[in-house]
Amino acid sequence: MTSSPTFIPSTTASSPDPAASPDPAAPRPARPDPAAARFDRRRWLVLLVLLPGQAMAALDASAVNVAIPDMGRSLHASGSALQLIVSGYTLAYAVLLVTGARLGDDLGYRRTYVAGLAAFTLASAACAVAPVTGVLIAARVLQGTAAALMVPQVLSVLQREFVGPERARALGLYAAVLSGGVAAGQVLGGALVSADLFGSGWRLVFAVNLPIGVVLMIAAPRILPVDGPRVRERLDLLGVALLSGGLAALVLPLVLGHDEGWPAWTIPTLAACPVLVGAFAAHALRLRSRGGQPVLDVVLLADPGLRAGLVGVLLTMGCWASTLFALTLFLQIGLGYSPIGSGLTFVAAAVGFALASLQWGRLPARTHRWIPTAGRLLAVPAYLGVGLLARAGWSDPGAVPVMFILGVALGCGFSPSIGQIAARVAPRDAGAASGLVATTTQIGFVVGVATFGSLYLSRAPRGAGEALFTISAAAAVVLLAAAAAAARAVTARAVTARPSTGTAGTAGTAGPGPDPARRP
Repeated sequence: MTSSPTFIPSTTASSPDPAASPDPAAPRPARPDPAAARFDRRRWLVLLVLLPGQAMAALDASAVNVAIPDMGRSLHASGSALQLIVSGYTLAYAVLLVTGARLGDDLGYRRTYVAGLAAFTLASAACAVAPVTGVLIAARVLQGTAAALMVPQVLSVLQREFVGPERARALGLYAAVLSGGVAAGQVLGGALVSADLFGSGWRLVFAVNLPIGVVLMIAAPRILPVDGPRVRERLDLLGVALLSGGLAALVLPLVLGHDEGWPAWTIPTLAACPVLVGAFAAHALRLRSRGGQPVLDVVLLADPGLRAGLVGVLLTMGCWASTLFALTLFLQIGLGYSPIGSGLTFVAAAVGFALASLQWGRLPARTHRWIPTAGRLLAVPAYLGVGLLARAGWSDPGAVPVMFILGVALGCGFSPSIGQIAARVAPRDAGAASGLVATTTQIGFVVGVATFGSLYLSRAPRGAGEALFTISAAAAVVLLAAAAAAARAVTARAVTARPSTGTAGTAGTAGPGPDPARRP
């Protein structure tokens, strides 16, 4: 017997048929319930608990970069040790996000979020008091692991708690924090290191997490929705090992390869990535057919629109990461800006990104599904503008409008895409979708820095301005591909399959998915 397809849920309520005659026996619409209004307010309180945790994870991914010189002087750390301080966090974070999402599905989102938050706060304290480099590296790996446990639960809870226009606004805030937080980390890290309160120097970058983490740990059990009863599935340890190994085989060479001079081990390690990921996919399908629960249900990726949406996110975040990396080097090394001075350059982009993420829904509803495509196309001239400014020697007054437009363009390209991806999966797969989005975002950052960063560093000795122009032109080309992926994401017919275990399910098709963030 073939299993019935699972239809893709819409985030908008269906409107009544104006031509239908009213049924006299039908009950009258109920008046608004004050308790429901109070519950709505409680949902927004949920955001106040979840988004600061997301922000801490995003800030710590970038704030440390501007503190690296101070760390090197304080701890007498080698260049490779400093690289591990930065990359240890990124590696653990990117590799374990899918596993963190799976644990949230199995153990409960609130329980898993609080556990990750507590571990992240403790790891931040260990970083702040680390006496030697080795302790700091280990604490950074623990920080990344805790972030991978905490962050996927944010999108999972938002997808389950919010619907319709409220979900669009919540996802806009999520997107603004996710990517805007990385840019804000540049500013915050520079400000904290420059402040040097009580002679703390770089340690304040980590210590600032402690009061925030304690407040959130007190508030989270009181505000986050209670985890319902769950069927405890045995964790797919073989799947975790294969998928984590495949991601590590991709991330580790890209993170360490350039600074180590691309040693011989990087090529076979990169080659192992598709082998391990392919082995994981085969294992996941086999386990699913036997009634088990893989760490990631790869059947979700049968939807071409979902795949295209993830590719668009990957390319867009790769370009954004390359901008943060290359432009920071250009300003600090090429032009001699201070850490806080270079960080302030990104304020206009962060503001534009946040505004676009929060306000795109005010545009006419018929345009909503095409906003991700239009945003990425708008980013193309903005990137070329950044490159031309660098080639001309840079101008802070001229950079403000260009960076603002770039932020608006990327915000329009990224934020609605999250809603479109989330709307293509059933609510019970919210955790898997969250893990996929978060992992794709982090892989995009790693790949963007590794590829464009290496290109910039190889060309910078011949002229930093010309090198940044090359990077900007390359990013403009990549964003054209991202725009094509965004268009594919909204035109592809959704392949739906019942994600229950025990049967493989039959694939079917639904029409092009409804605009997931359309506001009535």
